Amino acid sequence: MNKCKYYGDTVNDFKKIVAKNITELRVSSGMTQAQLGEKINYSDKSVSKWERGESLPDAYVLKQMSQLFGVTVDDLLSEHKEGEPLKKPEKKVHRYSRKVITWVVVAGILALTVLIFVIIWLSTGVLPWIAFVYYIPVTLITVLVLNSIWGKKHSNLYIISGIVWGIITSVYLSFLQYNWWQLFIIGVPAQIIIILSFYIKNRPKSK
Repeated sequence: MNKCKYYGDTVNDFKKIVAKNITELRVSSGMTQAQLGEKINYSDKSVSKWERGESLPDAYVLKQMSQLFGVTVDDLLSEHKEGEPLKKPEKKVHRYSRKVITWVVVAGILALTVLIFVIIWLSTGVLPWIAFVYYIPVTLITVLVLNSIWGKKHSNLYIISGIVWGIITSVYLSFLQYNWWQLFIIGVPAQIIIILSFYIKNRPKSK
């Protein structure tokens, strides 16, 4: 008899622990019992029973609530010290925008190009406008590297195409007096190869 009473007390204590944890998480999340019940497809009466310690949610519901509140199932079932928050505060991670970093790099290359332009202009008196032509393929190569590192390879087709035509145009303008227009003919098969290389798919092996 005493053994059964002890077992009953243990179960009741366990229910109270779970009830306290659910109540604390719900209140800290700013939800009513009805809102919590709606999210896990249960009535507010069921939530009320859990919070009063009259019954225990099943394993599936516990899993649902752990995902909803961002805690583990063990957190829901374990007793916590007084004043200790059940849900650990999330660490703030400062993430720099990839677009901002890319634009900063592009602006940096432009600043370097302007610096080279000014130095040559002041030292020789000649306006080296060709520096801004080479700025385009150099910038695109840098963007291609960043894009590949960050895994956004879907736009690499356009970047590589820009690099090829940028290099051809830069060389043509560098030797404009020779009128090497034939360089642009080379760009046509190069462009076809680039496009095909992005659309080649591995054929499934036959059984």
